[in-house]
Amino acid sequence: MNPPVPSALTALVRRLRHLEIRIRKAVEAQLQGDFHSVFKGTGLEVDDVRLYQYGDEVRAIDWAVSSKGHGTFVKTYKEEKEQQVLVLLDVSGSLDVGDGQRRKLDVARDIAGLLALSAARQGSALGLLAFSDQKELYLPPAKGPRVAYALIQRLFALAPVSRRTGVGAGIRQALGLLKRRTLVVLISDFIDGNYERELTMLARRHDLIVVQTLAPRERNFPALGIVPLCDAETGQVRWVNTSSANFRAQLQADAEYQEAQLVNICRRNRTGFLALSTEGDFVPQLVNLFRHRHQKS
Repeated sequence: MNPPVPSALTALVRRLRHLEIRIRKAVEAQLQGDFHSVFKGTGLEVDDVRLYQYGDEVRAIDWAVSSKGHGTFVKTYKEEKEQQVLVLLDVSGSLDVGDGQRRKLDVARDIAGLLALSAARQGSALGLLAFSDQKELYLPPAKGPRVAYALIQRLFALAPVSRRTGVGAGIRQALGLLKRRTLVVLISDFIDGNYERELTMLARRHDLIVVQTLAPRERNFPALGIVPLCDAETGQVRWVNTSSANFRAQLQADAEYQEAQLVNICRRNRTGFLALSTEGDFVPQLVNLFRHRHQKS
């Protein structure tokens, strides 16, 4: 029996549960079989070490053990039966941007809430690390409906201390907190730089899914003439001719460059990638992601 949900959360949880049911039914229908959760382990975890044998992969060598001078040892692995899950969520000021009705932050929080409810239903341990350029909220992975409802309540009530972005810093915090291999769902708009090294480290140590939130007006801003634009993170205001062809071309070029850079990083690291817009229904894209993970398992 599920614990009672506080009245202030009832409508929110009902909406998220409806989305989760839509995703689950769609995946089950397309797979024509049982739904294997996105939380099912798809990788391997280190079990032991043994002496190197001809034909072993060099990347499996445990250099720390081998350096002791008793021979060359390689790591042995066992299949992960259940993965711990961490939602690594950017809550900086740039995610306040949207289409007027729905912000990038709204999409990001909905995804986190969906994952929390799904994890609770499937008995998986899920945690949350919300970050700006500092740690804003950390809830260690745990199981159960009560944990899921508490996570949703605290996330949707969160008022970040800082509005600035630090994707690299957020990843470093996660790397310091995670003591075992974990499925990490990193959600951000990635309007930042200098995070490639940290993202690569995260992809190598953990099972990583990258979700980029997008607002169409960030690449196709309405032509309103000369208007003041406020930077969502610094608060700095500048007057811009939004009808200028140069302004509009540069805006689109910058957005496309940032997205292409992120896609290339994910491709090099063989990391799952999903771009979700503030406009439209994101459920079909999540269904495709879950189905792809099922087919890999």
